[in-house]
Amino acid sequence: MTKKQRTIEIINRLKEEYPDAGCTLEYEEAWKLLVSVRLAAQCTDERVNIIVKELFEKYPDVDSLAGADAEDIERIVRPCGLGRSKARDISACMKVLRDEYAGNVPDSFDKLLKLPGVGRKSANLIMGDVFGKPAIVTDTHCIRLVNRMGLVDNIKEPKKVEMELWKLVPDSEGSDFCHRLVHHGRMVCTARTAPYCDKCCLNDICNKNGVLTN
Repeated sequence: MTKKQRTIEIINRLKEEYPDAGCTLEYEEAWKLLVSVRLAAQCTDERVNIIVKELFEKYPDVDSLAGADAEDIERIVRPCGLGRSKARDISACMKVLRDEYAGNVPDSFDKLLKLPGVGRKSANLIMGDVFGKPAIVTDTHCIRLVNRMGLVDNIKEPKKVEMELWKLVPDSEGSDFCHRLVHHGRMVCTARTAPYCDKCCLNDICNKNGVLTN
């Protein structure tokens, strides 16, 4: 089985296992997802979903958040960790959205990357979830699992993993595939315990059981 064949089989099996898998950050508007994904760095999505409730109640739109004092943003988001740098990035990002994009989130990957605090992972998440465009989100679950599965060969750098996956994953599947990897990584192919291979839907095709051909 080649990497390409294995990738398609893994995608199909994860579709059956997690048919409704989606982004675990809760949001109704694109700018809110931008804020939440910045806060999610080194923080759980569950905690972010709780913390942003106060933030969005006090600052319900781009203009109000852009006009907020960074110190007040920091006070609210501090429980997510790295409060000062996250607050600074959120404040700067909202100002750019207000001043350059009329409060809207751009639907261009390159423009997203130029926003303060937005990296490739965040930009891909926005492109896939908000705009329905091809995207591959290489978070820690994705990187861990595709290495274990043998879809990439001992590559840990997010951008390099992303580039390898673009060669294997159909454009229409990338975003949902990465969401399903998150669910699988939390419930089965875990990081802090030994993976639960005995109940894994991919057990018989995981690279631990054999060497891939190219």
